[in-house]
Amino acid sequence: MTPRLVEVRKNVLKSNDLVARELRKRFHQAAVLVVSLVSSPGSGKTAFLEETLTRLQPRCRVAALVGDLATENDALRLARSQAPVAQINTGTICHLEAAMIENAIHGLALDRLDYLFIENVGNLVCPSSYDLGEDLRVVLISVTEGEDKPLKYPTIFNSADMAIITKTDLALAVDFDWKAANRNIQAVRPGMPVLSLSTKTGEGIGRWLELLSSMRGNNSLARIN
Repeated sequence: MTPRLVEVRKNVLKSNDLVARELRKRFHQAAVLVVSLVSSPGSGKTAFLEETLTRLQPRCRVAALVGDLATENDALRLARSQAPVAQINTGTICHLEAAMIENAIHGLALDRLDYLFIENVGNLVCPSSYDLGEDLRVVLISVTEGEDKPLKYPTIFNSADMAIITKTDLALAVDFDWKAANRNIQAVRPGMPVLSLSTKTGEGIGRWLELLSSMRGNNSLARIN
């Protein structure tokens, strides 16, 4: 059965890649920068996205898609930013797929957006294999998760464009080893940009927004790596 399973997986990924390629063309034609966020549950991904949307909303046109197996809790939370938000419930599927994004953007005026954010299902395994047509894929890890996440889940770090270390306000309390964390990230993905921030204190958020602005100013909207 193994060869059959491999063949099915290849077909699924090929189909996903074709949809993602068309999505990327649509996004680029509309000149909207698409950013996807991946992490394990509890990394602070939703809090980070809420802060990002809230800060961008007054001066930029933003929207978000949120993936979860069930509930609309995250979408309701993000809606507090006043940005348009759509929930994608995946049921038993542990990741978002390009076809889900294609369905979710029906009726969304892409040419009226500057940024579209996609929050993937909390998972450091499955999302690594699925292109969503994004320009920038960001993998988040919190200081409370430990420094060895990149070594345990190398594929997601290899498929991402940058890493963000969250909850820096708790680093001292959990005795987080910054040198080890950065060393592990670079061991898996040499040269990967790493940003540290805290949505509670605001540390690093300004740098993150500057990065988004610089990418938005790049007409080619090319991925940073």
